[in-house]
Amino acid sequence: MKVTKTTLMASAIAMVAGGAMAEEMTIVSWGGAYSKSQLKAYHEPYSEKSGVTILNDDSSAEAVAKLRAMNEAGNITWDVVDVVAADAIRLCDEGLAMEIDPDTMLAPAPDGTSAADDFGDLLVSECFIPQIVYSTTFGYRTDLVGDTAPTDVCSIFDLDAYPGKRSLEKRPINNMEWALICDGVAKDDVYDVLATPEGQDQALAKLGTIKDNVVWWSAGADTPQLLADGEVIMGSTYNGRLFSVIEEQKQPVAMLWDAQVFDLDGWIIPAGLSEERQKRALDYIMFATDTQRLADQAKWISYGPARASSAPLVGQHAELGIEMAPHMPTDPENAKNTFLYNYEFWADYRDDIDAKFQAWLAQ
Repeated sequence: MKVTKTTLMASAIAMVAGGAMAEEMTIVSWGGAYSKSQLKAYHEPYSEKSGVTILNDDSSAEAVAKLRAMNEAGNITWDVVDVVAADAIRLCDEGLAMEIDPDTMLAPAPDGTSAADDFGDLLVSECFIPQIVYSTTFGYRTDLVGDTAPTDVCSIFDLDAYPGKRSLEKRPINNMEWALICDGVAKDDVYDVLATPEGQDQALAKLGTIKDNVVWWSAGADTPQLLADGEVIMGSTYNGRLFSVIEEQKQPVAMLWDAQVFDLDGWIIPAGLSEERQKRALDYIMFATDTQRLADQAKWISYGPARASSAPLVGQHAELGIEMAPHMPTDPENAKNTFLYNYEFWADYRDDIDAKFQAWLAQ
């Protein structure tokens, strides 16, 4: 039989009608040690089980803007996307992510507990499937801070005690909160202050005191590399990235847990996928967010699994053989002074404050 575009299209329609699933999918994440943990815990075992080819894309930092553009163009090229909770809320509100019913689309816990109860309060959006609890915090070079190592997050603003370059993420989130805390605003009042133009100006003014000494980063792997190369004395990044540079690479770097910002990270499935691709995405999500898989990710990176049933299964690092629990942001010793990230605030204010922050950066 002669194969034409028409016959190929007819075959594709028949596959979808018959419940077939795509054999290739693009999964978007953050790169570096985090993507490696997903590769080992999720992608490789899923590909072995299903035969599907997974294409990795490290564009999660730009997920909202790119999904908006894809939707406008009518061409969604991503199948599953890893995003922080605030971005998931925005994408859901804009109709760019599909709603997920946890009790029919996600696996129950081994003891039969429903997925909704197992994830509990971490299901902060109807479109969001949480994977991990992580924190954004600071690492510092132990050989560059002198005899007195920093113990307070406000050391980032102390150029006299700790001269040298710092690295901060090139976005307002977390930076604005830390700036206000270190300018005397009580933690409980931070978001009330930040909701006002005056509070935003206050935060930017505090950041302005170190602006000339900041290297701005966009990828989670940037600060660990800057620290390893000795190009910065201290810098912010995700706690799992710092774990990698400290424990795996054995660099002279230590963690500053003070005022670490707890956050959630997880999956969304873009709205507008074909039936075939949506079936594959849902099949992957069912697999990748079950109790054992979330516990397996913690063998590769120091992020707490989002399911209650996964926590007791967290053991040793897969290669280093060290216990992972003490390296989690949720460990009691590490969580003595945390800052709770406000997802709803940033879902509502992100676009406006980001525009103001980027304009300030350009000055």
